Amino acid sequence: MNYLLTNQQTERLWFREVQAEDYPGWLKFFEDPRTQQHWQGVFGTPEEECTRWYESQYARYREDRGGMNALIKKDTGELIGHAGLLVQQVDGVEELEVAYSLLPEFWHQGFATEAARKCKAYAFEQAFAESLISIITISNLPSQQVARRNGMEIEKQTVYKNNPVYIFRIFKPIIR
Repeated sequence: MNYLLTNQQTERLWFREVQAEDYPGWLKFFEDPRTQQHWQGVFGTPEEECTRWYESQYARYREDRGGMNALIKKDTGELIGHAGLLVQQVDGVEELEVAYSLLPEFWHQGFATEAARKCKAYAFEQAFAESLISIITISNLPSQQVARRNGMEIEKQTVYKNNPVYIFRIFKPIIR
């Protein structure tokens, strides 16, 4: 199944596959200490983390495990972040996650909510899953607000990649 939202659009955003040319723009994400504040762990240099992130996305693409899409701001053509559908293992169960990350200068402008809503709508339209999750660290209140605006509710608290997280979930609406 191809979970990517390639060429999908919202009012302000265009989704496309991640490209190597995006690396310099996305490196800024890892250079800003605010982007790592909610995840515990040992982090390498910004360059190492950005390279690892890109390798992970390309592996997801090859292995058909979804992946992040580059979010391009339509009016300027600039990369503002990533969002997508990710096949994840949570507590031994395979789940489909709505995931989103933005460059800090684009926080608090509604872009994450716009992208998350598109990911949810696309997943349900394509009948990829009966429910979707978002995995959000307990301290990341802004991302939790995005999940709530996307119609999700906290289902449980668990540990994911050695971090305490909430699992937010939404079920596909039943159409009668």
